[in-house]
Amino acid sequence: MSPVLDALASYGARTLRVVLPGGVEESSSDGGGLVAAVDGQGMAPIAQFLSLNPEVQAVELEDEGVALRVSRHGSSARIDVRWSGGEHFEDTLDLPAGGVAGSESGLFVPDALVEDPLELIHDPSSEVFVVDTPDGHAFARSGTPGGGAGSFPLVGRLGPTLALGSSGFRERLGVKANYVAGAMAGGIASAELVIAMGKAGYIGFFGAGGLPMEAVRAGVLEIRKALGDDYAQGFNLLHNPVEPQVEEATVDLYLEQGCRVVSASAYMGLSPAVVRFRYTGAYRDGEGRPVCPNTVLAKVSRPEVAEHFLRPPPAKLLEEIAQNGGLSAVELEVAKELPVAEGITCEADSGGHTDHRPLPVILPVIRAQRDRIAEELGWAESGIQVAIGAGGGLGTPESLLAAWTMGADYVLTGSVNQCSVEAGTSELAKTMLLGTGLADVASGAAPDRFEIGAHVQVLSRGSMYARRSQRLYGLYKGWGSWEEIPEADRKKVEKQILCRPFEEVWAECEAYWGQRDPSQVERAQKEGRHKMALVFRWYLGMSSRWARMGEATRKKDFQIWCGPSMGAFNDWVSGTELEPLSARSVVTIADELLRGAAAAYRATHLRMQGVCLPDGAGHYRPAALDPK
Repeated sequence: MSPVLDALASYGARTLRVVLPGGVEESSSDGGGLVAAVDGQGMAPIAQFLSLNPEVQAVELEDEGVALRVSRHGSSARIDVRWSGGEHFEDTLDLPAGGVAGSESGLFVPDALVEDPLELIHDPSSEVFVVDTPDGHAFARSGTPGGGAGSFPLVGRLGPTLALGSSGFRERLGVKANYVAGAMAGGIASAELVIAMGKAGYIGFFGAGGLPMEAVRAGVLEIRKALGDDYAQGFNLLHNPVEPQVEEATVDLYLEQGCRVVSASAYMGLSPAVVRFRYTGAYRDGEGRPVCPNTVLAKVSRPEVAEHFLRPPPAKLLEEIAQNGGLSAVELEVAKELPVAEGITCEADSGGHTDHRPLPVILPVIRAQRDRIAEELGWAESGIQVAIGAGGGLGTPESLLAAWTMGADYVLTGSVNQCSVEAGTSELAKTMLLGTGLADVASGAAPDRFEIGAHVQVLSRGSMYARRSQRLYGLYKGWGSWEEIPEADRKKVEKQILCRPFEEVWAECEAYWGQRDPSQVERAQKEGRHKMALVFRWYLGMSSRWARMGEATRKKDFQIWCGPSMGAFNDWVSGTELEPLSARSVVTIADELLRGAAAAYRATHLRMQGVCLPDGAGHYRPAALDPK
């Protein structure tokens, strides 16, 4: 149990929660002692706890038949007690005079005043005591409450900073921080990246999307061999409505190799494959409670998509899976009681596929949606809570903290990891990303959803992919076949974009689809527009491959998925040890971003206590780059 929770353990509650701006710390025990503890010691310990820990927003204690919540309201607190029978009691609790002082006098004797307050404020492992001296506010690491020689009024106090975000998320995945390295498709989130994150106590997701099955298998085997069941690891499950057999084969591989956590992406609704993964191996424990060994984190940008993952699968889909023998009778019964996802990642302004949803809009909406569904289905009584995460646009410590402050249980990074030494892309692409600024991104046509006009956010500095892919989409929409396009436009496409004759590219497409899905060739022979789409998609698909392979002759066509967070990250690390590519390990990126988020969190809470902070407080940066 953490020190914060330990301070309230004397109440003997079955469930204890401490609500912080960055998340919730939670513990559980056998319980049964809450009522007796309140009768015996009253609310004074909670009042003192809130007084000494100004960053705590509320304390929640639950026991059999009763729930107690004490929430901060200025210099007082509100007591809210609810019994299972429907009774409800409210009252106001006065917090001790002296607030953070820790003693009735409000005086404090520091052991020593520190010369560098920034180092102390930015160190998440340290306590901070702020005293009001004749020369202004001064900072100390330790001291003794009370008056006497060398004492000063204590005006601020901060304990060691716990990991930000939900403790339940960390416990479920077995990680040390609520930080995820997302699944960048095409193997950019490489096996090496996942292994490095896992061994450092984090979790990374293998970017299986868009890779041939033999490459997916090789990556999975490498990860499983290196991490086994001892370290956290995740794998991408990309929805593939055009070729559902690929999605099914991916799930078969994951189940065969004991992969327990997937990131489900690009879903508009549920597929049999993602449902089968989630509930395979489900059982009931000794007390009859449903248990799922497999975890799904669904990446979504729309509430209507989140709805599917926040509930159990529909009966019709379960019947279809049952008819195909995909789940056992026990697994099907458990599927009726548990949501499809244990985590929903709200995808905001991300690289690659994106709806450009602002995080401050989408995150509160989906959190509220989660809470409504949980209340409707009685998840709380069953101990079920779907975590809500934030991804897209996160490239600085302040952006991570903003997500946690808005209530995210975890954060997910993407673009910044593409410029790491472990990322499975070319040195040429990484070098281009090193120079990316905030405005150096644009929208291009999406290769996998070209016909419906979907977009991906890509790097625009040094690449013409966004402009050229949009040009191809305009021709596709404007003409019924390649032959109908004016000759001057056809010559430009062949010379500047395809760099080959149209019919030569079509011959390659015909051979490819003839083996993979002959119906595509048959349709193209009948429909000129579909033939044009397959050829144009060849360019779109090859452009990302050229970037990953570092094909220098096609540099202007590189499709590099990237959001503005890459520019923000580059600005943050400019002039520091993390500026060179060689220093950008995915683990170092995670460590430094989290340290910076903790520093911003600590400065914010000292500032809220009225402490006068030195310039630069809360704006942590990695160590300066050695000029040598």
